[in-house]
Amino acid sequence: MTTTPATSTPATTAPLLSAEALEVTFPGRRGAAPARAVDGVTLDILPGEIVALVGESGCGKTTLARSLLGLVAPTSGRITFEGRPLDPSARAMKAYRKRAQLVLQDPSGSLNPRHTVYDAVAEGLRIHGHRGDETAAVAGALSRAGLRPPERFFLRYPHELSGGQRQRVVIAGALVLEPELLVADEPVASLDASVRGEILALLLRLRDELGLSALIVTHDLGLAWNIADRVAVMYLGRIVETGPVEQILTAPRHPYTKALLSVLPEAPGEPVVLSGEAPDPSNVPGGCRFHVRCQVFASGEAERAGVADACRTRDLPVLDGSGAGQVACHWAHSTAGEEPAQAPAPA
Repeated sequence: MTTTPATSTPATTAPLLSAEALEVTFPGRRGAAPARAVDGVTLDILPGEIVALVGESGCGKTTLARSLLGLVAPTSGRITFEGRPLDPSARAMKAYRKRAQLVLQDPSGSLNPRHTVYDAVAEGLRIHGHRGDETAAVAGALSRAGLRPPERFFLRYPHELSGGQRQRVVIAGALVLEPELLVADEPVASLDASVRGEILALLLRLRDELGLSALIVTHDLGLAWNIADRVAVMYLGRIVETGPVEQILTAPRHPYTKALLSVLPEAPGEPVVLSGEAPDPSNVPGGCRFHVRCQVFASGEAERAGVADACRTRDLPVLDGSGAGQVACHWAHSTAGEEPAQAPAPA
């Protein structure tokens, strides 16, 4: 983990992309209750900002990311891009996906082994009917992704490249359309440790040189420290803590965030072992949805703080997704001398 977090000053306070009270619910199997994969999420991404969306596998972060790209239809809520609601029509979505590109975690799986690097990068141009110089566009994208000279890679196939080179090809395929937003799902999870830093440095350089915004989906708070301006911690379909990266990683307030941080190699003390697996999103616990696994609740600290009953029975407000530090935790509010958090009564 680096000593100084990545920071950048966004060009404006107006969000590039916003999710407002977003919900994604999947039908239950064999008569089971519907699964609330994304449960009332509000989140902004500013121009030139990198936001890390962090949480365990199954917490809903990939579903949220895909819904922000229009790849998963939300059950309710609203997504806006540059202040305008997304138009779900096929034509409008095609235009939107040119400006907001997905970078998948496994380049081996996302690259067709029968396509050359040139064809892999040119595919987006052909889908969108690019009328300019295709060769120059592909060469420029490969060069920006760090594959130089680009012509040396044109006729190579994925199996002839290293893992890091394949991930750069995937990134080049997104860059060739000159997007304003990248959504990267675990962009370095499949790479060797020696290569991860190179890809993270590339993403930071692209932000600085091109003004790109990015949502980085990851389970690794250490990665967030190295690349993000802001962190949103997700648990069981909701954002439970959000704020500037330095604040979240040096002074976390939510017990779940603290547990995620405790397993980093540089973390002091013993890792926090959460009890059991995360609950099924079709059967979300009452009260605070984390309390059944919470180390603070289990240790009696919540009881001593006078909030154990609230943890068991009282839901928490949905965070509004602003850049300021926010936390959805009865115990965290009580230790800060704040009024206990309380969700608004149903309408």
